[in-house]
Amino acid sequence: MSATHEVLNQAPPLSGFSTADDPALLEALRRDGAEWAEPQVREVGARAGSAEVQDWARMAEEHPPVLHTHDRYGHRIDEVEYHPAYHRLMTAAVESGQHAAAWAETRPGRHLARAAKFYAFAQAEPGHGCPVSMTYASVPALRAEPELAAAYEPLLTARTYDFGLRAPLTKRGLIAGMSMTEKQGGSDVRANTTEAVPAADGTYLLTGHKWFTSAPMSDVFLTLAQAPEGVTCFLVPRVLPDGTRNALYLQRLKNKLGNRSNASSEIEYDRAVAWRVGEPGRGVRTIVEMVNVTRLDCVIGSAAGMRAGLRQALHHCEHRRAFGAELIDQPLMRSVLADLAVESEAATTLSMRLAAALDRAEAGDVGEAALRRLGLAAGKYWVCKRGATHAAEALECLGGNGYVEDSGMPRLYREAPLQSIWEGSGNVAALDVLRALGRETGALDAFLAEVDTAAGADARLDAAVARLRALLPQLADPQRAQLLARRLAEQMTLVLQGSLLVRYSHPAVADAFCASRLDGDWGHAFGTLPPGTDTGPILDRARPKDLRA
Repeated sequence: MSATHEVLNQAPPLSGFSTADDPALLEALRRDGAEWAEPQVREVGARAGSAEVQDWARMAEEHPPVLHTHDRYGHRIDEVEYHPAYHRLMTAAVESGQHAAAWAETRPGRHLARAAKFYAFAQAEPGHGCPVSMTYASVPALRAEPELAAAYEPLLTARTYDFGLRAPLTKRGLIAGMSMTEKQGGSDVRANTTEAVPAADGTYLLTGHKWFTSAPMSDVFLTLAQAPEGVTCFLVPRVLPDGTRNALYLQRLKNKLGNRSNASSEIEYDRAVAWRVGEPGRGVRTIVEMVNVTRLDCVIGSAAGMRAGLRQALHHCEHRRAFGAELIDQPLMRSVLADLAVESEAATTLSMRLAAALDRAEAGDVGEAALRRLGLAAGKYWVCKRGATHAAEALECLGGNGYVEDSGMPRLYREAPLQSIWEGSGNVAALDVLRALGRETGALDAFLAEVDTAAGADARLDAAVARLRALLPQLADPQRAQLLARRLAEQMTLVLQGSLLVRYSHPAVADAFCASRLDGDWGHAFGTLPPGTDTGPILDRARPKDLRA
């Protein structure tokens, strides 16, 4: 072969690593009572970093779902065909308990353990995480109707992925979806026009069009519709108990920017049979717990995307030479990589803290429940916003190599905006911070108590907390509060992240975060950390380790 085809100065393939080889992740498990799950998390991480699973991820992305509305004879079938790689990813996720299995677990730290697994495996392929997350989130909402929960929860928590069109209660395991938004309302679900008519047998018949239903091959869906008493939550199976198909018709699949391995659809209910979940007319309140749980996964998913992008950037820069030296040794590139690492660790540490708050809230800790409610709203806004910016900079570290599909970076970049949009985009999340402050007793006190745990440890953090406190009185004016909502959510998240990093992270990471994000010694792009930042420990902490060594 001609010498012109000799491959030089290129990074080798990145595989055989563990996505769980992450100090921020493992320290959170040990710190918050889920150390028992570390072997399981490490196993999930090693599998996520394997060449086999990375190949599944590539194939699931390159061969997106296909909708078949009718069979060859003209019968309506409403089936979505997935590539086998998608089912392999789903099987691995369910068998390792990333879905609803945590609700059946009795050990402390069960939700943190599940969050760590979800974080580790989502770095391989995020699209399949959508139905995994919705199945996880369906359990607390379904518990508003104890009789339904008793029948369905054991199957939702079962570690068996049993794909196929059969009556739900005859299967070995179930996947749940969510079907709320409509084209005229979007996030304003109270504007839903789907009609729910009571039937003589206690069920309801639903008629209407849902604009966005993710994972339409799920076994059951939680949906909202207008009952005589107002917006009510319902459980809609794809197959009825007698084995016949429910009147739920797929109109089309969405042609999405990212999340391509996962099907998202428009569906039509034409007198579809449904069972009421929770009180009539209180559907939004019933399903809000499902929304809050999926918001946690949005934060975790954004953190996972940041970690995946950072790993690729570090790997490339450790093997690529430019201007006479490895990229990893170039001062400006080190600043960019360290900045990305600080952002990644802040997101990971916050997401695991919020998962731990869920554990404590489930155990009856009122303060942790309030912290979770407010911290999730703020974190959903800011961490998910940062995901897209982080993905763009990580891609740029690879230059032209990152811009081609083979690198996997375009998939990461396309996926990043989803987390910010899902369950309410930026404005919805920011306004939910105001709602939580106004309606959740003790939410602000719990938040400030958590932040103040680090009081006196760093003057820059103390000053940022003081600025946040000074902002709060301005919220008394409702119109001004709306105009400040985004700034408030951002500042709340930053001080919470700063408090966590000061207490738990490496001093170099905490120092860089406080100097840049809290003290303002930072530009408007990554790579503008203060001169003199100790990038060595930051990069050492973030550097992926090759399990093949």
